[in-house]
Amino acid sequence: MLKNLRRASQTVFLLIFLYLFLQTESKGANDLGYPVKVFLDADPLLWLTTLLATRSPERILSPALIVIFATILLGRVFCGWVCPLGALNDLAGRLGRPRRKPFGWYALKYFILMFLVAASVFTLQAAGFLDPLSLTIRSLALAIYPAFSHAVSALFDMLFAARIPLLTGGSEAVYGLLKKTLLPFRTPQFHQALSLGAVFLGILGLNLVERRFWCRYLCPLGALLGLLSRRALLRRSVSEGCDGCGVCAASCPGGARPETKEGWMIGECIACMNCDDLCPQGAVRFGFSTKKSAALDLGRRRVVASLAAGAMAVPLVRITPLAKAGAADPALIRPPGALPEADFLERCVKCGECMKVCLTGGLQPALLEGGVEGLWTPILVPRIGYCEYRCTLCGQVCPTGAIAKLGLEEKAKVKIGLAMIDPGRCLPYAHGTPCIVCEEVCPTPKKAIWLEETMVSAHDGKTVAVKRPHIDLDLCIGCGICEAQCPVLGRPAIAVTSLGETRSKDNRLLLR
Repeated sequence: MLKNLRRASQTVFLLIFLYLFLQTESKGANDLGYPVKVFLDADPLLWLTTLLATRSPERILSPALIVIFATILLGRVFCGWVCPLGALNDLAGRLGRPRRKPFGWYALKYFILMFLVAASVFTLQAAGFLDPLSLTIRSLALAIYPAFSHAVSALFDMLFAARIPLLTGGSEAVYGLLKKTLLPFRTPQFHQALSLGAVFLGILGLNLVERRFWCRYLCPLGALLGLLSRRALLRRSVSEGCDGCGVCAASCPGGARPETKEGWMIGECIACMNCDDLCPQGAVRFGFSTKKSAALDLGRRRVVASLAAGAMAVPLVRITPLAKAGAADPALIRPPGALPEADFLERCVKCGECMKVCLTGGLQPALLEGGVEGLWTPILVPRIGYCEYRCTLCGQVCPTGAIAKLGLEEKAKVKIGLAMIDPGRCLPYAHGTPCIVCEEVCPTPKKAIWLEETMVSAHDGKTVAVKRPHIDLDLCIGCGICEAQCPVLGRPAIAVTSLGETRSKDNRLLLR
């Protein structure tokens, strides 16, 4: 009964997670309602590392405290009953026959946790790379969900192309239903989708080697919850009726050594209670107790080495040539509302939610534009998609405040960059060909692009009137629609750079 109850709990929370994930998308209004960030808000690891990295008093109170309190009282119930990645790992583990003897690398996840915590103390926010909730949302948003959308669209395109009346009529109805429920309004495309998807599928594939491999040996959130559960009141007891049959060891997804009465490790127990359900002698019980259990010996030297490695990683990451000073890289165009670059990197957990909700798909995961610590953080790539003038969704879904939540009036005053014209490629400048697309699409109430009418000589000697565009430095907000809509193929004749962004006092074209 307990096993079935746990599976029901996992199913419910996974369905809630996926439902909120699907709802994290524009539905036509500039308001999302309930984005999946509620799971990130309740993540103790992201809460702790962000609090340490930013020293922000407003982060002290958080829904994550509920999970922390529940863990102190009941143990790692979040891992076994709530975590969506844990549920997916359990499902993947059913596909194969993993080895019976565990590797026993339990200490590894604790060393990873100490590395991340020490780095956050010195303002390096690296937890988002390995946090299970951030990793799951990022992988789904930037790789798995787009691949699913492309696959479904390709399947129905094939059915439509077959022109079989029975198939066409039925497929149209099914496709219409999918568009209203599961499929996105716009099929997304993201840089690095292949690598992000491969990492996620690799994590699930490790279950074929050993069940819950990620949870046992690599998950830093599991390590944090394991430390918090060391004195948990919900504990396992074994009566004298135990005959050492080993059924509990074979059924333990956490590898908590339940086959030994004194060696059971509460920090590795995910409260699945399989051993209680499956014990043929009925010798295993869970109840509230203060009796001590076995503790994992991490070794003082290895703990110190992990903490020191986390501290040393900070200067090593930031002294590389790839670590830009401020936001000096022209391609480093952050979403509107993004904090100054140093503060932004201290808070951003690379969850990918802002990229998922971007109406045009312009927000893409960074590679090295923001340095090593900026990997997978959001940057605007205007040639792919511009920043919609009346959209503030990215600030609504950010779980840590790396992107501030702006009102429409506030956003209209925020500059994320500056458009620059290349006269050598612009049609009116270089070829005497009339074109005013950039001015037409400019969304600011008073156009940030103004036109100068002039007479130029064509190649046949005739004089032609053209309107040459110019940028108003005070009005341009760097939204990128002019670059996205520029008819010049390849490298556009007008492009946005991070120059002039509101969040930086130094990254400006004119120091005034």
